[in-house]
Amino acid sequence: MSVFNSNKKDHINSLAFLDAAGGMGVQRYDTVKYRQFDKLVDKQLGFFWRPEEVDVLRDAKDFKDLTEHEQHIFTSNLKRQILLDSVQGRSPNLAFLPIVSLPELETWIQTWAFNETIHSRSYTHIIRNIYSDPGRIFDELVEIAEIADCAKDISRYYDNLIETSTWYSLLGTGTHTVNGKEITVDMYDLKKKLWLCITSVNALEGIRFYVSFACSWAFAELKKMEGNAKIIKLIARDENIHLGSTQTLLKLLPQDDPDFAKIKEETKAECEEIYLSAAAQEKAWAHYLFKDGSMIGLNEQLLADYVDWITCKRMTAVGLNCHIKTGSNPLPWTQKWIAGAEVQVAPQETEISSYVIGGTKQDVDSNTFKGFSL
Repeated sequence: MSVFNSNKKDHINSLAFLDAAGGMGVQRYDTVKYRQFDKLVDKQLGFFWRPEEVDVLRDAKDFKDLTEHEQHIFTSNLKRQILLDSVQGRSPNLAFLPIVSLPELETWIQTWAFNETIHSRSYTHIIRNIYSDPGRIFDELVEIAEIADCAKDISRYYDNLIETSTWYSLLGTGTHTVNGKEITVDMYDLKKKLWLCITSVNALEGIRFYVSFACSWAFAELKKMEGNAKIIKLIARDENIHLGSTQTLLKLLPQDDPDFAKIKEETKAECEEIYLSAAAQEKAWAHYLFKDGSMIGLNEQLLADYVDWITCKRMTAVGLNCHIKTGSNPLPWTQKWIAGAEVQVAPQETEISSYVIGGTKQDVDSNTFKGFSL
């Protein structure tokens, strides 16, 4: 396998992943097969932000004024978010780039992974400003069973895909003997592992962050830890874009490649279990957070109901059945944090989501300046 495919390639008729014509060749964007991913890149770049733009100095004072169990809730959530984005900061590149076949999708994956590293850097920014011993926070996070279990569950699907795609890149399909061990590489099996991995990532982006998000915003509703909440709002905005990209893949792939249409039907039960397992772990996390007491406006049961509501929302969005009985959003006040695209990131400026440096507005017509006089 080469980093550059020198063969002439019909990229418009290529499969999104694992195209028979081989790996990536010329990166071209004059014509693309799936404009959706090109637009996602533009949107994500337009939302670029740096954690240092958000002032969290006041959060250090707020943290000292929190009760002991409130400090437990805040710190534990920070640890879990660090782990989740540590996985997401590297895994999309490792898992998907070696087998992607379209330039616009390749660029989206790279943009997505880079954006996840900004999230990881933002947690370090928060920790440096709040804790006297930042290293202790990082060292302790893998010691929490609820965090370690979550890491294993997420990594499993990535690891399965990466292992098989690595053998495919090195040896191709077929049965091979490596160091006395027989290894079988089957294209259909590889595609199935890709499908399950994308489904797992969709559940990660759409379910696994939201207990932590809700807690961060609940503190801000009480006028506490507001700098952290602003950062989490920016992260949630990004995660909505990432969630949209995996939803798009799960809808497009069965149309793009007949194998994925079959795989979608064959793996429905396993895919449903991926979402339900993510929901169960989120509920277990809520139990861990509130084991010593609740906080004003939030408790374990409310969060469990919220997890059920959001899980059904994610499952139905990708065509899966959800048998959990849910009503309306049990935490309606979180919507203003999730839906808002305008976030003040510094005292002197307000972010405008439609503003892109160097951008050119394309939707200008004869009526755009109607009513203006020069």
